[in-house]
Amino acid sequence: MNSTGKDLSQADLIRNYVLMDLAPEEQNGFYEKYWRIMETEFGENFNKDKKEKQSFDYFVRHYLTIKNEGNIPNLDKIYESFKEYKQNQNINTQDLLVDLQRYAHFYCAMAFKKEEDKELYAIFENLKALDCEVAYPFLLELYRDYEENILSKNDFLEILKLIENYILRRAVCGIPTNALNKVFASFIKNIKKEQYLESVKAYFNLQKGNAIFPNDKVFNEALIHKDIYTRFKKKTYLFDKLENFDRKEKIDINEYTFEHIMPQNINNSREWQNELGENWQEIHEKYLHTLGNLTLTGYNSEYSNKSFREKQNMKGGFKESPFRLNNGLKNIESWNEASMKQRAKELAKDALKIWTYPKIDKEILENYKPKKEQYTFTLDNHKSLQSGKSKELFESLRKEILALDENVEEEILKQYIAYKFDTNFVDIIPQQNRLKLSINIYSDELDDPKELARDITNIGTWGNGKVEVILDSMENLPYCLGLIRQALEKQQND
Repeated sequence: MNSTGKDLSQADLIRNYVLMDLAPEEQNGFYEKYWRIMETEFGENFNKDKKEKQSFDYFVRHYLTIKNEGNIPNLDKIYESFKEYKQNQNINTQDLLVDLQRYAHFYCAMAFKKEEDKELYAIFENLKALDCEVAYPFLLELYRDYEENILSKNDFLEILKLIENYILRRAVCGIPTNALNKVFASFIKNIKKEQYLESVKAYFNLQKGNAIFPNDKVFNEALIHKDIYTRFKKKTYLFDKLENFDRKEKIDINEYTFEHIMPQNINNSREWQNELGENWQEIHEKYLHTLGNLTLTGYNSEYSNKSFREKQNMKGGFKESPFRLNNGLKNIESWNEASMKQRAKELAKDALKIWTYPKIDKEILENYKPKKEQYTFTLDNHKSLQSGKSKELFESLRKEILALDENVEEEILKQYIAYKFDTNFVDIIPQQNRLKLSINIYSDELDDPKELARDITNIGTWGNGKVEVILDSMENLPYCLGLIRQALEKQQND
């Protein structure tokens, strides 16, 4: 316990451990020169509960992740992990404190609004708004290399922006965050610092499954259809960036409120029901909280449930609004399903420019792919595919499968050809005049009205699938592709 009778914090334990073997005068000197500086920089965040993000405990966890080459220590065992690190490295106390205090300075600059460079400050604020604590092991490495002139400021800013884009796109697409700790921890050992920016872009491009960087198509679709108002915690950040995109005179949107252009309750509004048309209930439910129907205003209470034309023409209405988001609302004649869909598409176009995907040439990307042993087998090893009906079926199906998603990979094995996203979703076993498809989805999860799929979960067979389908005619190819697509989509969603 400390002098106040409370249990010692992780920070207290680490401090005592680092200083305990020193003479009293050295202890005081090192404390004032190094430890006290960290306490001052962290301020009230220094001894926060370990469950509070952006505290000293979290910083030490990130520090150890870097030092241990991407291995993430348990937050409940920071003190033990720190002791183990010091003992394994056999590092003297002063060198350890110098290094720890240096990284602590980087962390505080990024996490606690202490950065003096205005451009860096702004993007650190964006990252903080996105709650990106998981990225700090990599951020600390980046900051150190920036300070040491290994990483240029321009490349540093671009990489930070890519991290922001990655986190935002994933949040919009509803991708679970449980993979991100490992993604950012492993960045450290997967970048080539002589080609810093290029290797970061490549690493992002190569992520799959729950670690994927959503491409433009996926992000665009998710943004247009997502319930932004009730199911997206970062909606203030999202609308801030959309409103201030390409503006020098920024608007602080925190002074305003969200407005549903089509009101939340129209059950008693004949005017709104007529505006939306015969299917007004379905349209209202589908689009109410989506991007196309949301905007910002200072007149929320005045707007209330008024009709669209009243909201347009009243004092402070859409026609007088200074918001960029409301420009498209000034001259349209009605607010209906088509209007909401069109506005969502226009805002999504801006979003694609704000939160960009890391573009990299395919030839360059190939150099960053993990090196695999050369395939032992090629299509030439599958005699059934050299001519005739099986060849025709395979070539057509193969083309369609590879077109399902740009991240689908093909692997040619001795007995079958595998198609993978995160793992195999279909294996093709070539046979005389037909193809046997081993599809990796359980039969009770498969929509198969023609009942072509056979349950093979307890049957020994080539391939990794749960069901088996025979493709023996071009006529059935589109239907079989639909079954295969279900397996791929399940893997993507999982």
